[in-house]
Amino acid sequence: MRSAFDLSTQWSTAWSGTDILVLRNDAEVDRVSAPDIRRIVFVQPVETESAGDLSFALVELDDEFIVFPPETGFAGRVNFERQSFWAAKACIYWADSLSARLPGHLLARRGFALVRRAPSYGRVPRDELQPVLEHWLLEGPHSWDERRWQRIQRSRPFARIDTTVHVPPPQAGAPQG
Repeated sequence: MRSAFDLSTQWSTAWSGTDILVLRNDAEVDRVSAPDIRRIVFVQPVETESAGDLSFALVELDDEFIVFPPETGFAGRVNFERQSFWAAKACIYWADSLSARLPGHLLARRGFALVRRAPSYGRVPRDELQPVLEHWLLEGPHSWDERRWQRIQRSRPFARIDTTVHVPPPQAGAPQG
């Protein structure tokens, strides 16, 4: 229950059948048909270990993109409540916040200092964001569990060393044995 003096906006997302509802202060402001989603990109800080540490989520539809800031709960509620749906769709990608940046006009000022800028919820035409997305370094498609195991494997000592034995092909005329 919000008090009369609470001026902050409360965002959330929820499933309603195959639709994803976007709620602001418990009122529906948008609805996205999950089967229409082409790709989801979860953008996280570089050294993130938790799915909850999200800079923003970008949902790609046929004609547009939708930016979901972390406070909408999209990464948690929408992703984790229907993991089998997303696994079958194979549309979840990951990027780090250093390579995946949004244009400045899609960022809102936050906090008292008004210095920190963070993504705000909104729909963006495909032709405006597609050229930016082409420069992002994406990993996937894979689920959070697959991503977590890949990160664990990469963090092990000597994980980046190529241990494959490269045997040159036999030369013509050389004895085989």
